[in-house]
This record gives sequence, structure tokens and C-alpha cells, in this order.
Amino acid sequence: MSVLTPAEPSAKLLDVQAVSEILGCSTRHVYRLSDAGKMPPHIKLGSLVRWNSKRVEEWLDQGCPSCRRGSRR
Repeated sequence: MSVLTPAEPSAKLLDVQAVSEILGCSTRHVYRLSDAGKMPPHIKLGSLVRWNSKRVEEWLDQGCPSCRRGSRR
């Protein structure tokens, strides 16, 4: 789970539909990418799931690298 920091007070939050339109894929695929750690982490607001627009844009600009931290053994 991610938390907005004070440095990002005006960051726009995107819902899954907006992210899927940006990526050109289905909403289901967005959830798969997120669950696999292959995109920036989402933010939970109660039962709502949102993505920070700046982090998604930076991720796209970097060529969509995996966002998973740590290693699997």
C-alpha cells in the first residue's frame, strides 16, 4: 500500500478505468500488473483503488520497468 507524501499534495489519483485507457489494455490486466508488482503500487481509500498519476507517468517514461521490491527465492 502506498501513501501520498507531503511533496505530492496535488497529485491526481486515477481509477482503474483511467489507467486502462492510458495503457491501452483491460481493467483486468491493470489489476494483474498491479498484483504482480509490474507497475506502481496502488493506493487504497476504503474500498476504492487509485493510482498516483505522476507515478504512472514516470513509470511509462522509464519504459515500464517492474516495480517489485526484493527478490523471490
